[in-house]
Amino acid sequence: MNTQTTSLASIPLDDVPAEDNQSQPTFDPKRIPGNPAIWVGIFSELSEFAIFFVIYFIARAHYPEEFLNGPLELHTTAGTVNTLVLISSSYFAVKGIFALRNNNPLAAMRWLWMTVGCGLIYLAVKYWEYQWNMDRGIETNTNNFFAIYYYTTFNHMLHVGWGSGGIIWSIFQIKSGAFDANNHTGLIAAACYWHMIDLAWILIFPLLYVLR
Repeated sequence: MNTQTTSLASIPLDDVPAEDNQSQPTFDPKRIPGNPAIWVGIFSELSEFAIFFVIYFIARAHYPEEFLNGPLELHTTAGTVNTLVLISSSYFAVKGIFALRNNNPLAAMRWLWMTVGCGLIYLAVKYWEYQWNMDRGIETNTNNFFAIYYYTTFNHMLHVGWGSGGIIWSIFQIKSGAFDANNHTGLIAAACYWHMIDLAWILIFPLLYVLR
């Protein structure tokens, strides 16, 4: 029995089947993941982004030409790269949770560091994109479209930074032993917040970079 347990624990990234790990908790479909505090924060942040979207459509109705030409001047490739990066980061976060639930904290930390890495790539690409815009004379006061573009994307960029901090905090909680297979509500809360950031960008990207 000890040999089998050691063998299972040594698997680096693969998930251990639930039937082979009787202590592993299962997801309760009747229970909201995370904790009430994180969902208050998530709904608050979503409300903030909802206001951005309302302002976007109002401004678009009043300045159709600016919103028709604005996306053509943005670096669509940079926006596309960041979309793929954030989608990948959410996948890595989920893999990290499942690795921890399968009693593999080292694998969990590796997956979560990959999530953080994606966050850093996003921030680097966004910084480069801002520099590219400014080199071409695209600033916050260029027109109404770019005022909304900068305000929305900069706000989202701040959320990526905060979310990355939450994932890093979770990694150190796993390293210290505070989070384990049976106690990682804080990690799930951080992942829920990260998924909210991802969802917001999936809505922002087509509105600012694609919709003509």
